[in-house]
Amino acid sequence: MKRTLLLLFLSVFLPKMHAQDYFPNSESVQNKNNNYIAFTNAKIYISPTQIIEKGTLLIQNGKVIGTGIALTIPKNSTIIDLNGKFIYPSFIDIYTNFGIDKPKRNLNNDDGPLYNTKRVGYYWNESIRSEVNAYDTYKYDQSKAEELLKAGFGVVLTHFPDGIAQGSGALIALNNTISINRVISNKISNQLAFTKSALTNQAYPTSLMGSMALLRQMYLDMNWYKKGNSTTKDLSLEAMIENQKLVQIFDAGDKLNSLRASKIGKEFGINYILKGSGNEFERIDEIKKTGSKFIIPINFPEAYDVSNPYLANQMELSDFRFWNQAPTNLKILSDNGIVFAITTDKLKKTEDFRPNILKAIKYGLDKTKALESLTTIPASLLGKNDEIGSLKNGSQANFIITSGELFEEKTIVYENWVQGTKFIVAEIVPNDIRGEYDLTIANEKYKLNIEGELAEPKSEIKTIDAKKVNSKLTVTNNWITGLIKSKDTINPSFTQLTGFIENTTVLSGKVILANGNESTWSAVKIAPFVIKKDSAKVDKPNLIIPVTYPNIAFGNLQKPTQQTLLFKKATVWTNEKEGILEETDVLIKNGKIVAIGKNLFDASATTIDAKGKHLTSGIIDEHSHIAISAGVNEAGQNSTAEVTVQDVVNSEDINIYRDLAGGVTTSQLLHGSANPIGGRSAIVKWKWGLSPDEMLYKDQPKFIKFALGENVKQSNWRIDNPTRFPQSRMGVEQVFTDYFQRAREYEASWKSYNANSKKDMNKAPRVDLEMQTLVEILNKERFVTCHSYVESEILMLMQVAEKFNFRINTFTHILEGYKVADKMKEHGVGASTFADWWAYKFEVNDAIPYNGPILHNQGIIVAYNSDDAEMSRRLNQEAAKAVKYGNISEEEAWKFVTLNPAKLLHLDDKIGSIKIGKDADIVLWNNNPLSIYAKAEKTIIEGVVYYDLQKDEAQRIANTNERNELIAQLLLEKNKGMSTQEPKKTDKKLYDCDTLEQ
Repeated sequence: MKRTLLLLFLSVFLPKMHAQDYFPNSESVQNKNNNYIAFTNAKIYISPTQIIEKGTLLIQNGKVIGTGIALTIPKNSTIIDLNGKFIYPSFIDIYTNFGIDKPKRNLNNDDGPLYNTKRVGYYWNESIRSEVNAYDTYKYDQSKAEELLKAGFGVVLTHFPDGIAQGSGALIALNNTISINRVISNKISNQLAFTKSALTNQAYPTSLMGSMALLRQMYLDMNWYKKGNSTTKDLSLEAMIENQKLVQIFDAGDKLNSLRASKIGKEFGINYILKGSGNEFERIDEIKKTGSKFIIPINFPEAYDVSNPYLANQMELSDFRFWNQAPTNLKILSDNGIVFAITTDKLKKTEDFRPNILKAIKYGLDKTKALESLTTIPASLLGKNDEIGSLKNGSQANFIITSGELFEEKTIVYENWVQGTKFIVAEIVPNDIRGEYDLTIANEKYKLNIEGELAEPKSEIKTIDAKKVNSKLTVTNNWITGLIKSKDTINPSFTQLTGFIENTTVLSGKVILANGNESTWSAVKIAPFVIKKDSAKVDKPNLIIPVTYPNIAFGNLQKPTQQTLLFKKATVWTNEKEGILEETDVLIKNGKIVAIGKNLFDASATTIDAKGKHLTSGIIDEHSHIAISAGVNEAGQNSTAEVTVQDVVNSEDINIYRDLAGGVTTSQLLHGSANPIGGRSAIVKWKWGLSPDEMLYKDQPKFIKFALGENVKQSNWRIDNPTRFPQSRMGVEQVFTDYFQRAREYEASWKSYNANSKKDMNKAPRVDLEMQTLVEILNKERFVTCHSYVESEILMLMQVAEKFNFRINTFTHILEGYKVADKMKEHGVGASTFADWWAYKFEVNDAIPYNGPILHNQGIIVAYNSDDAEMSRRLNQEAAKAVKYGNISEEEAWKFVTLNPAKLLHLDDKIGSIKIGKDADIVLWNNNPLSIYAKAEKTIIEGVVYYDLQKDEAQRIANTNERNELIAQLLLEKNKGMSTQEPKKTDKKLYDCDTLEQ
């Protein structure tokens, strides 16, 4: 026990003990050295903007003592003359897992229950690992340190890259010699991400929206715990509370995830430093609005080998485009005033770091900004700018010595000093002796020309009459040695030269002549070395393809703007009592429908001849799963009411554009059907090119997805031993009953607490996002749309709802609805169904194509939905099937995909019909919209044209031309000998109700 306590004591206090003079050092016999080292005659970058020409850097005991031009050098100094050399602060990487192995995913599900934590005394979810300290885990990696030192780095922040709350990071100096000084800070950052822990067998979370909900709940629990409301101890929450004092770093890993992380941070008053992914330029306006500072990787993609046209053809245009544009990311961030540090994270090899930095500079990144992002900015982000990142007095002596300007391609990094200890990257080459000389060897006159690389100069000696002499010169440690061979090939003789380089103007030394006599030689420089640049071979940046919104095929070069539009003489499907109006004008202004009638005029309007064409309200898809990031199902628990699809709208999905081409303007993005109580929905308008938040319907009604049947009881999950409750239809009913009872009790506990006049003295109930959502259902503040098939379960859920005094809003799929239409009418529930899908799984065997019309004729609001990325772009044809199968009038059938879903979504006062005062969400068709020949010519949302058929045709040509341009660039890259990667097809997952993330 005593030994355990001692080890614990050492692990906690060891960093402090390291700083003590009396701490024993068993590595080597070392005495404290109070001597100085003075680096003279160098160009010194004290910081990226404070530069000294021909200056002196003075260090002692690993610290900078002074920098200056007329600096007094103490007597007890070692002087190193760096004439012609440069000194820069060493780099800092604040996002690494240096010395820490990345955990591998635990695929063994037999170790324990899928939902309960095995960590007693810690947070209930094992992806919350805030108690982990990188300092306790890391082991100094000499080999990796050498890689980083060679790249110019002197300090790294390391952390354990696992889970959502990943614990604290440590700041480590890459001091390969003296270990006791390495730890600058054993706890400096609090690390977070959206990734589930690889070390857990817990099922939750299985999706991005689940990770986001868990993060929110963790913060709520932390604030609740901090106020002393918990009766039990939670070491994870205690660590998180303590870690709030640290720098907050969030690994977003994608531009849209950066927006999501920033949003969560603002909810809880936290301004994260966001670790990005290199694609921030694609959403630079939104990135800038976050107000966040960033850590940016520079793992630019290698060129694709497109020499095989069949392989090249499987690549997306966006992949080629990203290769072309990615090197501009840092410039665009800088131009927009976004503060960022640069990281080596995601590089395949550390040695790729320098070439990629040089590439970013070639593509426009300012050199000073580049240096700041590697030195002063990361130091400032960590609050350590008094210690690292510069060479001002008192800073750690972390600096690199180079042959020239740091970001010149030919510059050599000679040494990297960390905490005053030297790491040799390359032998320091003497001053540049390249140039043309008059050479004299024992009174014989010659011409000497020295050129080539600074580290490996090449020489040529010629006689006065320009005849080449067989010779070779080498330079090592400031010594020149030379050998001249006679012309006699049978019995050759040699002349040997040696000399020490004292300056670059006159070289001299001794010579041993071929006859053995000793003499002298000298070379007087008559012309400097001039780097010859072949203009034809200058490596110019590729022509940069303009960024579009979104930055994929069919994106807009400019975000579209609202217009005043006047449609003349259209066939107008009003969906109102006026019915279908022939040769009628419709005026839209300021995003609204302002006039409907004959002979309308507005001088400010763009007039569109719609004669012979059909104008309708936009199609509304009540049940869609397109444009969702990283999981349509949070399948980890049987109730996930805490998650919301609003968190994970993917504005980059090409299916948005395809929906617009099919006349769809509004969709409800629903959680899948993996659990009885799923997540909250997102109602969106397909504003192509805008951000996810701009697509969300403003002040939208609240909805949640429920599910019944095969999916929720896991009968079709293709797993041998399902362990999650429920596994029967009886169990599904019990889930609803249990959770609603819990919600009632949760609400009662809060009412009791808030009614207590002495509530400040009592422990407050825990805020539970899941229970809050269910309380909203009980209070009729949130509507339920339920995935359903079988008659018995449809009746069951209505009975459960009535027992708890609320109503189901919509049964979706509802393919046995025709059997219980009278009960549905009595309950007051609507139906969102398929026109003619059946027999795709067992519980669909009784589906019939007359289902929708039968429900409609019973007086139930009926909509046809897609639930499918392919079907969603042809819902107009699905509506036509109501005419075919049910003899429904064309006008009523059209309402199945417009006004009726608007009613189900409680938005029919704003969308779903052409009526004065409603949103200008309209579609111009070239034919009857129910015809298979109908094409949407224009799709308009709130007066903005988001799809135009003529523009689409032009974009197809432009996309082809752009693709050809990029393929030509890629072929040139390969011809230049650049490394390439094999083209790979990107398989894009299309979500259905039952899709599960791997």
